[in-house]
Amino acid sequence: MEALVVTVPVNEAELAADLLWSMGVVAIEERDGPVGMVELWTSVGQHADAVRAALDAGGRSWMIDSVMVDDRLVDRWRDFIEPIHVNDRVTIVPSWRDEAASARGSATHSVDSDIVLAIDPGSTFGMGDHPTTLLTARELIRLGCAGRSVLDVGTGSGVLAVLARRLGAASSYGIDIALESVSVGAANAERNGVDTNIAWANTPLGEVAGEFDLVLANILAPILVDLAADLRRVTAPSGLLVISGILLDAHRHVLDALSPMRVVATHSLDNWACVTLVH
Repeated sequence: MEALVVTVPVNEAELAADLLWSMGVVAIEERDGPVGMVELWTSVGQHADAVRAALDAGGRSWMIDSVMVDDRLVDRWRDFIEPIHVNDRVTIVPSWRDEAASARGSATHSVDSDIVLAIDPGSTFGMGDHPTTLLTARELIRLGCAGRSVLDVGTGSGVLAVLARRLGAASSYGIDIALESVSVGAANAERNGVDTNIAWANTPLGEVAGEFDLVLANILAPILVDLAADLRRVTAPSGLLVISGILLDAHRHVLDALSPMRVVATHSLDNWACVTLVH
């Protein structure tokens, strides 16, 4: 399996790691590099080119290399990851842990009951533990999904689309240009008992027809800007658009691109933001 090794100055390691987390990697191993440098090792599956482009975008002098490693080494994170507490109602657990057994409920699981999601990201991005995913999940819970149609743009492992159905959404539609997201999302929906009224596709947002009551877009700021017109288009007139993947103190340009939609809520965690907008 291919691993990406990003070598950065020690004082920029946190920034580089944040960028990698924001792109949905499920694990980062920090190793000593040359004097004054740190190596960040991570697996990016088929996304290596996109990750390289994002890391290069800031014009920084980071060294980015690809190396082939034993699959078992890349997957060592699976031995250590713990259940992820979203809030008092929802917990995400790795599907290979014993706690995942309680997640195999049905689509009629009571909205008022504790919800346990069993998730395996496979080779996609997104276990659910990054601050932007947690923020989006919490906002999804706060807003309520009962009877609503939900579109999850850049769905990755499908965790948000699956959560929406477990929260009572009438339908969920997860889209991602990463080919493996379709099979991984479908598998996660099935293991959580919500494989009906949920769909997955590699369809670009520009080709998605119709409008949705709730549109989720937990993706990087430059992509949000590029997709702004289509995000407005697919959000129903009375619907809500929830965006994340943006920094708390540096997302004004994203809101400008989404104008004339207006902000109705902003939440933050570890300097990341989640913003809800309406027409």
